Amino acid sequence: MSEPILFPRERRFPRVPRRRLVEVVVPVYNEERVLERSIRRLHAYLQAELPYDFVITIADNASTDRTWDVATRLALPGVRAVHLDEKGRGRALRRVWSASAADVVAYMDVDLSTDLRGFLPLVMPLLSGHSDLAIGSRLARGARTVRGPKREIISRCYNLLLRTVMRARFSDAQCGFKAARTEIVQALLPAVEDEEWFFDTELLLLAERVGLRVHEVPVDWTDDPDSRVDIVRTALDDLRGMARVRRRIRQGRFSAVVPSPRASVGLAA
Repeated sequence: MSEPILFPRERRFPRVPRRRLVEVVVPVYNEERVLERSIRRLHAYLQAELPYDFVITIADNASTDRTWDVATRLALPGVRAVHLDEKGRGRALRRVWSASAADVVAYMDVDLSTDLRGFLPLVMPLLSGHSDLAIGSRLARGARTVRGPKREIISRCYNLLLRTVMRARFSDAQCGFKAARTEIVQALLPAVEDEEWFFDTELLLLAERVGLRVHEVPVDWTDDPDSRVDIVRTALDDLRGMARVRRRIRQGRFSAVVPSPRASVGLAA
């Protein structure tokens, strides 16, 4: 009788999970004075505090000063720059987010008015799969905001309109401190029409309409007196954007097909 064939015991190798990647976009227009200082500060924070890989993308919105030169000369690992021929914060975010290979995409204003300590609470629910989008809120309980009465009144009235007229459930549409799961935002982008300041609001309204989860993080925020934002013009553009979205809703054209929620999302170190 022949000897039985003995097979070696199966070798089991430990599963090494892929490291997660977060891409942070900083849209800029004529910010040659503050760009390098802000990007170095952001880079130092992410290196010290974010337990994941990251990329910082400077999106130059057709600047007419030396912003592009400053952006391309920043010799920091994980920092890159893209140039757009037209202005528009929404246009810049669409360009970078639609091509991103990161797990989570985010953006923040170049003045870093929002305290960076809010960034980890912003992205962690997305990396864990708990939420689909996340926003910094200056109006949520626990937030601390320093700004003039004009901006405060306009902001509160605008967000009140969103809640009463558009039935929005989020508290602060305009804070320049947001993030989303990349596969989710890439599914939403084709249905978002705005290319400028209303882009954020339209994206959030669409996300809520298709049943996605929006996580809010109360943030500390200090107004930048040198901001390039024309508050009154932006508010009027936002009102026109709200009217356009209401028309799309009535016409049944405000929707998107998004990926089904995943059963679980591992947190790789």
